[in-house]
Amino acid sequence: MDRFPFPPDLIAAQQEWHATYHALAVARPARATELRRRLLHLSVRIRWHPWWSTSAGWSPAARVELRRLTAGDRSAGAEAA
Repeated sequence: MDRFPFPPDLIAAQQEWHATYHALAVARPARATELRRRLLHLSVRIRWHPWWSTSAGWSPAARVELRRLTAGDRSAGAEAA
């Protein structure tokens, strides 16, 4: 059982945030302004999601766990280096 029962829309938003962030991280990204706006929009959606107001979402550890859960293989590669 998961320690934090994240709602699917919050998980999807965080996954999209990671993908957008990594798209911006390449040298001279195409549509950089659009990507920056999308990243800002996703950041606001994630930060103000109603789930954070629940008893399960109040903990700072929940935010860390959401990022760890949605980072996928990226975090595994960073740990191996």
